[in-house]
Amino acid sequence: MIPGMNPKQLEKAMKKMGMKQEPIECYEVVLKTPEGNFIIKNPEVMKVNMMGQESLQITGDIEQESSITDEDIETVVSQTGVSRKEAKLTLEKNKGDLAETILELKKE
Repeated sequence: MIPGMNPKQLEKAMKKMGMKQEPIECYEVVLKTPEGNFIIKNPEVMKVNMMGQESLQITGDIEQESSITDEDIETVVSQTGVSRKEAKLTLEKNKGDLAETILELKKE
């Protein structure tokens, strides 16, 4: 938001520049990445069209979720004999790489 400009004026100025905003009602946004998921709670999502080019603007409460599964943890535990807690911590340190985690824990 531009300070000192009311929303109606802003919308009018954007329209003159060929920009159109449209709110999208949603309760959660999930971005999946190789390192894990980003979950955005209480999002405000705006679809912006600027001269035919569409994009999304997302704001909200961001949480990061690990991509490590219980199956990954069990695999490490069964291969190395370490505790679930140690397996999970080492997997997180190695960004979910099973082979690297198993090799590291077997060296110890």
